[in-house]
Amino acid sequence: MTFEEKIRKEILEDEENKELKELGYLPLFKADKRARIALIGQAPGRKAQEAGALWHDQSGLRLMDFLGLDEETFFTSPYIAHLPMDFFYLGKGKNGDILPRKDFAEKWHPKILAHLDQLKLKVLIGRTAQDFYLKGRKEKNLTETVRHYRGYLPDYFPLVHPSPRNALWMKKNPWFEKEVLPDLKDLVKDLLRD
Repeated sequence: MTFEEKIRKEILEDEENKELKELGYLPLFKADKRARIALIGQAPGRKAQEAGALWHDQSGLRLMDFLGLDEETFFTSPYIAHLPMDFFYLGKGKNGDILPRKDFAEKWHPKILAHLDQLKLKVLIGRTAQDFYLKGRKEKNLTETVRHYRGYLPDYFPLVHPSPRNALWMKKNPWFEKEVLPDLKDLVKDLLRD
């Protein structure tokens, strides 16, 4: 049994995930031991959960563009881990998808990250991942945290979520495409080089 299979089994056997297991949901993550980059986002959406694959949507296409990656590399490279803050779609809430459970990443990420001994960079996609990983080190808001990304290197790279809903944010913050994304693309390219 591989490490990923073992962790998946543990997650499915956890009482906290009983109802999700009964719905037929599988925990969505990707964590090859050779991973050098971990993409840490919020949680799978409904379509991702139904398809059994993370980032198979418009946000995923934009994230690939942010990173300078083609689809095959993004989804199949053993050097890229996908670790959402919750591995399940939890349903719809008042203002969109229900946010990840607060204790989920705390419980499962350390187990997985301990296994990824070649990991060099955690790309923190959106506020939920940044709140968890940057705790008292964030700037006053997400925009300023992303703007000051250099201060979190070499361990972390904070990003705005690539959702099409953030198109207005990108329009208001042209520095993101001009300054942040070229540095991110160069870093990703260097880390994936054999």
